[in-house]
Amino acid sequence: MKHLKIVFVILAWMLLNVMVANGEEAAPGEPPHWTYEGEEGPEAWGSLDARYELCSTGHAQSPIDISGAEADDLTGITFHYNPSALNIFNNGHTIQVKYDEGSSITYNETEYHLAQFHFHHPSEHTINGEAFDMELHFVHLDAAGNVGAVVGVMLKQGETENPAFAAIFGNLPAEKGDPQPTDIVINAADLMPESILYSTYSGSLTTPPCTQDVRWLVLSTPVELSAAQLEAFTSLFELNARPVQPLNVRDLLEDTTADS
Repeated sequence: MKHLKIVFVILAWMLLNVMVANGEEAAPGEPPHWTYEGEEGPEAWGSLDARYELCSTGHAQSPIDISGAEADDLTGITFHYNPSALNIFNNGHTIQVKYDEGSSITYNETEYHLAQFHFHHPSEHTINGEAFDMELHFVHLDAAGNVGAVVGVMLKQGETENPAFAAIFGNLPAEKGDPQPTDIVINAADLMPESILYSTYSGSLTTPPCTQDVRWLVLSTPVELSAAQLEAFTSLFELNARPVQPLNVRDLLEDTTADS
């Protein structure tokens, strides 16, 4: 048995050297599991793994309570959203739609490409201390492929079904799995409120690894969904929202420009 262990060690060492010679590296360990409650909940994220350290040490974290913002005439957000197939999936933490290439926003003369959108219940950001029923995040990548800007849209209960969301909430996958292309076509532009006034600040991802330097653009006007549409999501995710984080020494600005 001892000789077999020695042989296995030698073989493993030889394999590692072959991988290094070929410019390969051993695959890193999978990031640790995290949740929204319990021992692996938000208060513990920063201690679960060194890669999650910013979740507890970062001073520019998201979400925040949007209150006391400095009013200003800010640059408008220009949306260039095109139709996409409904590539919808359950990633274990939320329902996400992987968006087809070719859609973007322009903000402060910088273009960010729409990669995906997903949902949180209840809303992660609060406005003047008020949480909404849900929050929709449109995640955009910068030229380097990093998350550069996120557009947040508040969702609240209304009296009737919102037809723009019907295809999404009618096809929510209950089980975790990979994106599944469908023949259904949606347009992210249809999911926006009529008013594009917004508040903005520099924050982070709201899930591990809580990476910072993300430009948040939280729209001021909520979008209404029916009670049945909300229930379709909340029956799958009773809670998937990170608590608000301290603003600390950050600028929080509110656009007061009337829509044209």
